[in-house]
Amino acid sequence: MKKLIPIVLFLLVAITACKSPEKTETITDKKETFTDKIENAHQKEAFLAKEAVQFDVVLNFGGKERLNAKMTTLTNSSKSVIEFKNGSKIITDGDKVFYSADILSEESVRFDAYTWNYFFLFPNKLSDPGTIWNPYENKEKDNANYNTEKLTFKSGTGDAPDDWYIVYADKKTNLVDKATYIVTLKAGKEEAEKDPHAIQYLNYEKVDGVPIATKWIFWGWKEGLGLTDELGNATLSNIKFIKADQNYFKPGADFKTK
Repeated sequence: MKKLIPIVLFLLVAITACKSPEKTETITDKKETFTDKIENAHQKEAFLAKEAVQFDVVLNFGGKERLNAKMTTLTNSSKSVIEFKNGSKIITDGDKVFYSADILSEESVRFDAYTWNYFFLFPNKLSDPGTIWNPYENKEKDNANYNTEKLTFKSGTGDAPDDWYIVYADKKTNLVDKATYIVTLKAGKEEAEKDPHAIQYLNYEKVDGVPIATKWIFWGWKEGLGLTDELGNATLSNIKFIKADQNYFKPGADFKTK
């Protein structure tokens, strides 16, 4: 019997050793996506932690002033106001647009309401619901300077789901340098693709630690060639994060809607 004890103990040790080790969680670093890198560089979390942002913008196209106004937008993009020098306003609330009865150009109200605000918010909206990202082969001569991908949208996303963007992020900073785009709101996709444009983001300045481009240049664009003719520009100033006054986003009793 005494001789059996060492054998039994040996077998118990052997059986225990042969048991599969318990699974342990392994932590692996998640690979940053194209949009992750850009949003981190643009301090998206810090941006969204603020309630609203306000700035003055002067926009010129074809040598003529196209827009001169104060813009205020909630950082989550749900509401915005364009206030012109004469006090007239364009207000967005979700997919609704309200505007003063004395607005100068009713035809462009909805376009103005969303386009300029979207360009401002663009670096922080790259992973919005409905966005689709695909690789893009950049054949331009300076392609080594950029990480580049193409953005399209799921059907039913926003006012113009047929729009697309080609986004160029600076390889050194991961900030958005430029974005090619088509505008299908006033024309169909086929027509818009005959004349794609690009917006270039320049003169980044930090506002409460968040980098914001203070100059935009609009260009013509051609596949494989890149930027062509300068079409317009915008200057942004007096940029600041503010507490939102909800009454400011309410349309007046005489406002029209689009």
